[in-house]
Amino acid sequence: MFKNIIFTCFLGMLAIILGAFGAHALKETLTADQLLSFETAVRYQMYHVIVLLIVNMYEGFSSKQKNTISYLFFIGILLFSGSIYLIQLISVSAKSIWFVTPFGGLFLIIGWVSMIAIFIKKSRKR
Repeated sequence: MFKNIIFTCFLGMLAIILGAFGAHALKETLTADQLLSFETAVRYQMYHVIVLLIVNMYEGFSSKQKNTISYLFFIGILLFSGSIYLIQLISVSAKSIWFVTPFGGLFLIIGWVSMIAIFIKKSRKR
């Protein structure tokens, strides 16, 4: 469990660094649309970092459930936000990795669906 929290904290720190970098250093480099895309990646990363902290501190989830949700979100952040960072920072052609961003979004969605399923299952036991 602590490895999930440590990795989550690292992702949170990285979101802050990248957000500040985008707001200050990239203002002159990226177009308004590119900067908006970059900010979306940072925002989605931070949203899921906050959820990951809650998930991993919540005592109602088993260790297995915490790990499953964490890995889904970790992969989702890596693919979704990571692909956008690559496209905007390294000028990787969006055409060459177009499928990665929505695939990352799918992992994020599956993470949320997993939590919904867990809570539905818990509510039926009551």
